[in-house]
Amino acid sequence: MVYFPLLAQLLKSPIVKYSITAHKITAILSFLVLSSVQFFLLYNTYELKNEHYYLSELNIINTEYFKSIRNDKVMPGGQRILDHFMVQNMRQLEETYLHDPREFSILSQKVCDSAFRELREANNMDSLLNVIIKRHNLYRGLDYAILILSVEVSFQHDKFVPLYTKNEHYDLIDPTLQTKDGIHLGGTLQGIYPSNRAGGLTVNASVDYSYGITFALHVDIRNRKITILKLMMPTFLLSLLSVSSVVLLFFITFRNWLKQKKLSEMKSDFINSITHEFHTPLAAIIVANKTMQNEKIITSKESLIPLTEVVQRQADRLKILISQVLQITTMNKISLQKDDHSLHHLLDEILLDYRLKLAGANVTLMLHKEAARDKVLLDRFWFTTILLNIFDNALKYNSSPFKEIAVTTVNDKKGVIITISDNGIGMTTEIQKHIFDKFYRSMNNSNGQVKGLGLGLFYVKQAIEAHNWKIDIESVEGEGSTFIISIPF
Repeated sequence: MVYFPLLAQLLKSPIVKYSITAHKITAILSFLVLSSVQFFLLYNTYELKNEHYYLSELNIINTEYFKSIRNDKVMPGGQRILDHFMVQNMRQLEETYLHDPREFSILSQKVCDSAFRELREANNMDSLLNVIIKRHNLYRGLDYAILILSVEVSFQHDKFVPLYTKNEHYDLIDPTLQTKDGIHLGGTLQGIYPSNRAGGLTVNASVDYSYGITFALHVDIRNRKITILKLMMPTFLLSLLSVSSVVLLFFITFRNWLKQKKLSEMKSDFINSITHEFHTPLAAIIVANKTMQNEKIITSKESLIPLTEVVQRQADRLKILISQVLQITTMNKISLQKDDHSLHHLLDEILLDYRLKLAGANVTLMLHKEAARDKVLLDRFWFTTILLNIFDNALKYNSSPFKEIAVTTVNDKKGVIITISDNGIGMTTEIQKHIFDKFYRSMNNSNGQVKGLGLGLFYVKQAIEAHNWKIDIESVEGEGSTFIISIPF
């Protein structure tokens, strides 16, 4: 028997209490790790799709664009503008390049700035793109960007000197033209990617006093990010479903684990309680038996009778305890034998017997017969069990010097309502949630110790449900409790 108290002590130890916190912390950390991994995978998937997303119209646009600038640069009419600024300033650029590098840098920036401004003002790519779209019946929601990536000059054959490269910032070039992707001459496209490059070209000549230029046209659909996210929607939903499934599975497992843990603790408490409950009458019977073996007691009838009565009472108590334990496995299979009864007459008998049991105790048991119709169909044995267990509970959890229990009957449209009120210590909301659970025993009583097996109100609930009745509780902590039984006609 030493094993069971040790088991109960282990279940209530700080190790078990802390294990719940440890499980919660582990669950939160695992969720964060899983979410981070999923986010990382989704982000990489987005970047991969963004990098490889290719617009089918780009091939057509690329072909038509290069046809329109076959003997030109950047855009139709662009070569004329570039020639004007580059050829006209070629000798001066050479002179400063050979004798004054600082002056060459200033002059080259001014020349480029003037050329870029002129090109932006002369930009005709909007009309060219619209012509291509109409000619080939392409998707109309397209944005473009025309960029210059580099400009260089050659004073001698194949020896090019850079005037502008996209990776550098130039103080004398219009800052509204400069972007990290190059000189932006026109268009509203914001995202510049290799995958949306419709065409690009480097044009130069292997002769003295020439210039070279590298330019590119990027075309993409509007709201590219939203389009890619829509393409990723199945992946995103699958990821969300997997994370949600894991969280739900953990929640169900954790909840079941808590229920099993709670049930294990209640069973352990039950074992401890039943051990104590069995020990008390057994000890009394053993003591009475040893006393009766005394020769003086055997010869005295007056001394023997009280001892036999003790044995009888304790044997009856043992019988009741054994019956209660056996009923645990059969409570879900209650077999009722219903008969018509006068509720008031039955309550008179039950309260009379209970008052005899409480003879000498400071307990007032009152009955208020306010129901005009009291004929109901019920099982007398189980109805008596319901009332007696509620009475026992009302007295067990009552610290008042003068205990009161009031039973009242009233009628409503559907049947009879029995209310059983006491002036006990009441119940918290949490206790009310579990008060009908098997083996549940609240520690919220007058002396912190609870007697019994935690089965009384469990029997009440089972018997109520077997009758197809309804039971409710109204309770305020420190002010008492009221059990309300609704019995339909």
